[in-house]
Amino acid sequence: MIILIIICICYSVLMLMLIYGWKKIPEFHGKNSPAAIGFSIVVPFRNEAENLPVLLNSLGKINYPRSKFEILLIDDESEDASVAIIREFQRNNPEFRVRLLENQRISNAPKKDAISTAIHISEFDYMLTTDADCLMPENWLSIYNDFILETGNKLIAGPVALIPESLKTKQRYRFGNFEALDILSLQASSAGAFGLGKAFICNGANLCYEKESFLKLGGFTGNDNIASGDDVFLLQKFQKEKYKTGYLKSREAIVLTQPQNNLGDLVAQRVRWASKAPAYQSLLAKFTGVSVLLMNSSLVIAVILVFLQVLPYKAVLIIFLVKFNLDFILVYSSAKFFHLKPVLRSFFWSSIFYPFLSTYIAVKSLFSNFYWKGRQFKR
Repeated sequence: MIILIIICICYSVLMLMLIYGWKKIPEFHGKNSPAAIGFSIVVPFRNEAENLPVLLNSLGKINYPRSKFEILLIDDESEDASVAIIREFQRNNPEFRVRLLENQRISNAPKKDAISTAIHISEFDYMLTTDADCLMPENWLSIYNDFILETGNKLIAGPVALIPESLKTKQRYRFGNFEALDILSLQASSAGAFGLGKAFICNGANLCYEKESFLKLGGFTGNDNIASGDDVFLLQKFQKEKYKTGYLKSREAIVLTQPQNNLGDLVAQRVRWASKAPAYQSLLAKFTGVSVLLMNSSLVIAVILVFLQVLPYKAVLIIFLVKFNLDFILVYSSAKFFHLKPVLRSFFWSSIFYPFLSTYIAVKSLFSNFYWKGRQFKR
């Protein structure tokens, strides 16, 4: 019981730090600055025929001078109609600078190879990476332009949320609200770490960085043996070399992403994300990973011990309520910012389910390979 209390204290300290960090970052509003920054929008894809029309439609509505940005779409051996859809978009929209590239594989990380392929032929100073299942806001480039001009950041992490139910093209599945809450938690944690000046996590679906800095740091060299982490490990490099980084806390910059098709796909995605955790370098990242893992796994074990009448249920219930309330404060702050407070109706049952799922994902990521886009990747 003493060990569980110590774990709870460590977890509580972590959550209070992240809540403070989130609140420390002010919300950024557009300045209507002249379009001074040029952007290369980088989109790796593989078998995304279902999502590409939505992505391309949103990119076509971006409110920014067309001479100041290009769209680089990198095909990673797609076997569906993805390439044909892009070709059609190029024919119908000749006014846009859209380039279709083939991925040049040089490592064990297809997505990192795709991004590197695009960067080495890109024409503009700043890269903006996203995914093929995303939807961009109209002022996406304008708000990044304003933020870069004001801050001089070399890497900027942007906000990401699930597409609200009214905009989804996929049928809703039972764990949709759970996934939305999980992403809200990750976004608040990401921004909170930036607010503390100890950033260690970001999302490649909305990530901007200076091309020159990327090349000076050697790109993805040093972690290209790990299939995932095109976002996190790059952030670590920028942090290590003291390059200026920041979190763009602006509703005008929110990139919306599709939910997973089912619980199996959600687990596979989270296993892929968790597989890179052992390579984290910062102390806060390691403290976060260990604290979250121990808190969730210890609750699972404690529940079992309560049923075996080894531990008193009241003590375990108190620890659960401490975790529940701290988690709720963090997620509520994020849900309020993203205008997704309705998903909080599922917070209670999600809090009960999450320790079990989180423990399963952590164990699976440590001892098994994972599949993504029809391919198997080793740890």
